[in-house]
Amino acid sequence: MKAQGNKYKGNKYNLQELAGAFGDLGTLIPFLMGYIILNRMNPVGILTAFGFFKIMMGLYYKTPIPVQPMKVIGAAVISHPGTITPGAVWASGLFTGILWLIMGLTDAVTWISKITSRPVIQGLILGLGLGFMREGIKMMETDLLLAWVAAILTFILLSQQRIPAMLLLLGSGFIIAIIREPILLKELDKLSFRLQLPEFTLYKLRWEDFLTGVIVLGIPQVALTLSNAIIAIVEENNTLFPDRPITVRTVAIDHGIMNLIGASFGGVPMCHGAGGMAGHVRFGARTGGALVILGSLLLFTGLFLADSIAILFKLFPRPILGVILLFGGLELAVRIPGIQGNKFQKGDLYVMILTAGISLVNIGMGYLIGLFLWYAFQRKWLKV
Repeated sequence: MKAQGNKYKGNKYNLQELAGAFGDLGTLIPFLMGYIILNRMNPVGILTAFGFFKIMMGLYYKTPIPVQPMKVIGAAVISHPGTITPGAVWASGLFTGILWLIMGLTDAVTWISKITSRPVIQGLILGLGLGFMREGIKMMETDLLLAWVAAILTFILLSQQRIPAMLLLLGSGFIIAIIREPILLKELDKLSFRLQLPEFTLYKLRWEDFLTGVIVLGIPQVALTLSNAIIAIVEENNTLFPDRPITVRTVAIDHGIMNLIGASFGGVPMCHGAGGMAGHVRFGARTGGALVILGSLLLFTGLFLADSIAILFKLFPRPILGVILLFGGLELAVRIPGIQGNKFQKGDLYVMILTAGISLVNIGMGYLIGLFLWYAFQRKWLKV
C-alpha cells in the first residue's frame, strides 16, 4: 500500500471528503435495508447509532475508518427475515461488545496480532477485496447496461480527478431511480419530518434472545471481526496514514464501547471493515472529515426522517451500489505489496493466496488455515 497525501493538518470538510464519505454505501445500504425493510427493525436506533459513532470515529481517529454492520450477524439476520428477533440482534451486540472490550483492556488482542504473520494479513486483505468485487458484480447484474456504463464513467472520472466520481454516480442514480419510478417525486414531497429519539431497549431482552444472540449470531462473528475489523483495518490504516497510526488494542476497545452503547439503544452490531476504508479512500477521502459528514447525514436521517427511510432507500439503484462496491474491492485488492514485485518468498505467496482464496468463502477459516500454513513453513514441517 502507498501512504496517502501530505502530513495531516486536521480533518477536512471539502468536496473531496464529501465524495469519499459515500465510498462504503455499497456495503452499508444493503444491510440497512435488510435490517429495516425485511426484518422491520426500528430505523431510529439503527441510524442514530451509525451516525453518532461515525462522527465519533472520524473525530477520534482522524482517518476515514469506516463504521459498518457486522457481516456474519447481518447476513444471518437478513437471510432469515422474521425468524431472528430484534432482541437477539441486540443481545449479539452486547456479547460482541463485552468480548472485545475484555480483549482490548487485557491486551490479549495485541498478543494475537503479534503472532499473525504479514502474509496472512495480506491474504485476508486480498480476499476481502476480491470478495467485495464479487458481491459488487452480483449487484451490477441486476442491470448490466446501467452498471457497466456507470463503471466505465467511474474509471474515466477517477482518472481525471476533476469531478468527484462518487457525487456524479449518486446523482445519476437518483435521476435514474426517478425516471424509472416517477411516483418517487410525489413520495419525496411527502417526506415526514418528525423528531424521534432512540429508546433504551435492554429491558425488552428475553433469555431466549441471549441464547440466539450469543450462539447463533455472536460466536460465528468473532473470527471475522478479529481478522477484518481489527487486524486488517489496523494494517490498512497504518500503511495508508502512517502519520495517524492506530493500534489493535484501541480498535478492540472501541468495538466494545460502540456495540455496548449501540445495542442498548436499538442499534445493530457494528465494526470497522477494511473494505469500507478502501471505498472511502478510492473515492477521495483522506481524513476523518468524510466520516463526520456521512455520520451527520445518518444521524439527521435517524432523528428526523426515520418514518421515510423506505422512500430514501429507493434513491439508490442496486447496480450503482454494486459499482461502488466493485471499486472499493478493487482498491483494497490492488494495494497488496509483493504481487508485482518480488518482496514475498514462495512460501509467503502460498500463504497469502491460500488465505485469500479460503477467505472468499469463510474469512475466519482463511485466517486460521493461513496462520497454520505459515508456521508450518517457518518450522520446516512443510516445504514448497
